[in-house]
Amino acid sequence: MKKILRFTATWCQPCKMLAIYLEDAKIDLPVDVIDIDENQELATKYSVRSVPTLVLIEDEVEISRSIGLKNTKELEAWANG
Repeated sequence: MKKILRFTATWCQPCKMLAIYLEDAKIDLPVDVIDIDENQELATKYSVRSVPTLVLIEDEVEISRSIGLKNTKELEAWANG
């Protein structure tokens, strides 16, 4: 099953904007939110070096990655493309 891992942090302003854009985006995939400060093990597993980072996975295998703030249309193109 495909899903998106959204790596974020409470202190990250671009992460907060990305969350809003993701809510507005037409993406039919589940999104798991991972706070890097609370789940450093998973952030390390996926080699997350900055936030916001989105990782598209299928059956726990990375398919694609998006780093940094993207607008709604960019998110839709990335996730649905």
